[in-house]
Amino acid sequence: MVMTMQDVVPAPEREWPDLIAKTARGDQEAFSRLYDQSSPQIYGLILRVVNEPQIAEEVTMDVYVQVWKQAQSYNLNRGTPMGWLVTLARSRAIDRLRSGRLERAHLTGVEEIGRLASDEANPEDQSSGRQRAEIVRNALASLPYEQRESLMLAYFGGYSQSEISEQLRIPLGTVKTRIRLGMIRLRDALAPYGEGLTV
Repeated sequence: MVMTMQDVVPAPEREWPDLIAKTARGDQEAFSRLYDQSSPQIYGLILRVVNEPQIAEEVTMDVYVQVWKQAQSYNLNRGTPMGWLVTLARSRAIDRLRSGRLERAHLTGVEEIGRLASDEANPEDQSSGRQRAEIVRNALASLPYEQRESLMLAYFGGYSQSEISEQLRIPLGTVKTRIRLGMIRLRDALAPYGEGLTV
């Protein structure tokens, strides 16, 4: 008896190729289902690599931003959806580890410079800060209302996703999708302004 790819792939993952294909066409519900079903394993893998829960959460978000943007690049003939996600996750996690080592290597030098600098912001810094705030406000204003509302409650109101779900009387999965897509749009909107304005 000849085994096919479908025989090898666990039952819950068999719909993932279809979810990825729909995600490539901009289907937010399919993306949300893929995230809900696959992210626990991907987060667990990343956590084993970086060994820091907060960083693992950030890297997991980065992986799914990449999935949203590059879903059309997935090819079932080259491997399972889980294999594709694991490849993305490992790459992101290792990149994060490397960048963390570089930051630690330069930390002492940066701290020394910090001691020489004045605590008070100079006029140029104040002006730059106002410009950054204006850019972020404009980027937020460009989001669809539902995404902006959920992001504002989460990041400025300090509400958990469950609390937002209760407050807005919408399913938790919808809250998660709105926040994820809002973050993706914000990153895209702020990308032209360089490293200082990434989210």
